[in-house]
Amino acid sequence: MKLAGIELRFLINEISKKTLDYYVSNIYGINSESLLFKLHHPKKPDVLLMFSTLGIWTSSVKVNQTEKNKLLRRLRDDLLRLKLTKVEQIEAERIVYLTFSGFDKEFVLVGEFFGKGNIILCNKEKKILALLHSVDVRHRKLRVGVEYFPPPQNAINVFSLKLNDLDEISSSTLPAAKSFGRKLGLPTKYVEEIFRLSNVESKIAGNQLTKKEVNKIFDSVNLVIDKVVNGKHEPVLIRNEKNYEVYPIKLGTDENYTSVPSFMEGLDKIFTEKLIELGKDSQSSVVSTKIAELKNQLEEQNKAIAQVKEKSAEISNVAKNLQNLASQGIFSMNDPQVLELLKKQNSKIIKEKGISLVKIHDKKIKIELDSSMHAIVSKLFNESKHQMAAISSIEKIKEQTEKKLKKEEKQEKVAQESITFTEVRKKNWFERYRWFYTSDGILAIGGRDSSSNSAIIRKHIEKNDKVFHADIHGSPFFVLKDGKEPISPASLNEIAQATVCFSRAWREAVYGLNAYWVEPEQIKKAAPSGQFLPKGAFVIEGNRNFVNVASLKLAIGIIKQDTNYLVTCGPPNTIKKSSMCYVVIEPTGSEMTDVAKKIKSKFAEINEEIVKSISIDDLVRVLPAGKSHVVESGMGEQSSEN
Repeated sequence: MKLAGIELRFLINEISKKTLDYYVSNIYGINSESLLFKLHHPKKPDVLLMFSTLGIWTSSVKVNQTEKNKLLRRLRDDLLRLKLTKVEQIEAERIVYLTFSGFDKEFVLVGEFFGKGNIILCNKEKKILALLHSVDVRHRKLRVGVEYFPPPQNAINVFSLKLNDLDEISSSTLPAAKSFGRKLGLPTKYVEEIFRLSNVESKIAGNQLTKKEVNKIFDSVNLVIDKVVNGKHEPVLIRNEKNYEVYPIKLGTDENYTSVPSFMEGLDKIFTEKLIELGKDSQSSVVSTKIAELKNQLEEQNKAIAQVKEKSAEISNVAKNLQNLASQGIFSMNDPQVLELLKKQNSKIIKEKGISLVKIHDKKIKIELDSSMHAIVSKLFNESKHQMAAISSIEKIKEQTEKKLKKEEKQEKVAQESITFTEVRKKNWFERYRWFYTSDGILAIGGRDSSSNSAIIRKHIEKNDKVFHADIHGSPFFVLKDGKEPISPASLNEIAQATVCFSRAWREAVYGLNAYWVEPEQIKKAAPSGQFLPKGAFVIEGNRNFVNVASLKLAIGIIKQDTNYLVTCGPPNTIKKSSMCYVVIEPTGSEMTDVAKKIKSKFAEINEEIVKSISIDDLVRVLPAGKSHVVESGMGEQSSEN
């Protein structure tokens, strides 16, 4: 399935609305021609944006990487942490510009979704920095260092279509639908729908259209474009001979449709299946070649065994017949009966360079004509046995080939089964922040940065909450939700510990700090008159209730919630109590990604099934900023309940 220009306009409008003020938190390579952007917003759910030569769409799944993408490293270097500030389409062409801005930098990522497709990274002046496919044709050159230009536009822009734009079509001798599709750059499926709605014969020559029919076609064009672009959809899936296609609106009168919730979801389903199919082909192609080679080797080895058996049998048969003649008193190889026997068995006596040989089919066996018949027969039997011994060597080689074949076939199956996707579940609201449940089962949430600190205080504190902050610059705010009196010392100590651990104290390994808690009404969101508050900072009035935090320790745990597994991080005691399995960490050691890999490995040792749904990114996201090392791991108390 290839995207139409009018379908792309709808997708661009939807993506623009959905990704406003989002920044790039990660980019994943899917295959050589597809990338997945993870877009993050401090107050909204993450968005997965697939950018491929197939098209652009928001996705609910993360497909496992199947091939390296040569643009991945460059895009990560240039685009990570930048905001997606603009998503635009070039008129009605299948070309998209994504503009990323921030830190005094600006880049434009171009997607071309026609032909074999292309992905091109440019600076703000549209100078090409990197691209998937270089192009060098008469009217267009694309390579690093040159300015990007889209291809010449031959079709009319349907989004600014005027009635007189159809004059050329109505003067053509070509069938109206064919001429119409070319001029407006619309695929056949939409052209047929436009003529059906117009009640005009599509095969009629353009110059035979009446003015009234041209007006009807013009109105139908605008109607179809309005439905597709402005989301007036009845999206459907339809299976053709090769694969599925998804339409934003019903086309024609065929009732063999399957409804889908939205055009974007249908597109996600189809293109995800396509990416998985391409991945399986890619992963198994090298193995398939090896399998074909091994099967060919087996076939040749079987042929060799059959040929050797045949030769051995022929030599043995000649020897037996000569032995019978010897028992009848014939002892010379030159005897006419011997020569006649050899002739009947496709054999003969020959001489080469003065040496006598018995040629049995293509096998030549050296003999002494003056030797006794018994000696010659014995030599032939020995040669037959020698041939059979060769079979044993070939069969050993064949056994090795069969073992290799089984191994490669198993590897092919494993490679194909490894190409899967992870469905991105809808997250709980509190998963945008740092969170855990205290030993009393009360939810605690904390800020990740100044934006989420601000969001927690401005949007999520209520009357019965308790607000925590550490006695160090750059501390997050933590909130104990619905902390009705009396609050146990355990819960207070746990949140105080989390507040300190997620502050700068972890990165710098500073021990012996205090945290304090206050009531919501003590938090003032505006600065005193004449003063300025930085983003994420607030004024705290009145008494502060200090809690000493003696140690810097956190635990990462996996909590089962319904059918999902959630990753949380907090003080070890409560994480051990509320999770299925846990890992305890302390400051200093390895970088966050390396620690996340170590944690996943530890979890896999405890429960391999659970870890399948947990990514390295999920683990990195819950870790405190700075280096850490693992000091303990084990089963949590929740595991005994399941």
